[in-house]
Amino acid sequence: MKQRMCAVGRGVLVLGAAVVLPGCEVALFGAAAGGAMTAFEDRRSPGTQIDDEAIELRISNRVAERFGDKVHLNVNAYNRFALLTGEAPDEAARQEIEKIALAVPNVRGVSNDVQAGLPSSMASRAGDSFTTSKVKARLLDAAKVNPVHVKVATEAGVVYLMGVVTEKEADEAVQVARTTGGVRKVVKIFEYCQPTDEVCRPRARAGGDAAKTKPGS
Repeated sequence: MKQRMCAVGRGVLVLGAAVVLPGCEVALFGAAAGGAMTAFEDRRSPGTQIDDEAIELRISNRVAERFGDKVHLNVNAYNRFALLTGEAPDEAARQEIEKIALAVPNVRGVSNDVQAGLPSSMASRAGDSFTTSKVKARLLDAAKVNPVHVKVATEAGVVYLMGVVTEKEADEAVQVARTTGGVRKVVKIFEYCQPTDEVCRPRARAGGDAAKTKPGS
């Protein structure tokens, strides 16, 4: 697997503020593509998927206990790497949120993109959700990268792309995201691999057939 950039460790490409703990690994994505297919396509292990769900819940709960409605926080975790977005009242609160996240069990790294300022409006959040849906739909329609391998999140018009992908898959995903209406910026949080690497090879289905992949995957 081609390694790119990691604050301390291996294999993480993160654009934006990031804190990565020793032994860091980038987030991997498995979108909810439905039942057994999702588990089959996800490039994370089942155990890591469970850890990621627990990390999201624990960070959200701990920050809510500390700050209540003074903070608007979204947490996305993949391969035990947490992306934090939203708004905090000031820089001190922003830094404390990061410390809370790093203290959660199994968290290997944090990318803190929380902004100091007032919480966003419900209209803004609804717009971000709509943008995320549009990017996901366009990834599926483009059929050049498996949308299960690219996680999409949006905050204040900024689209974050997470996953373990080939360079071609990354380029295709970025092209789709940046040409989607409502997107003002794209931030990549990727780990790169080669199509021949074990993690990026098509998986064998039950019965011995190779998994079918979309062009460019």
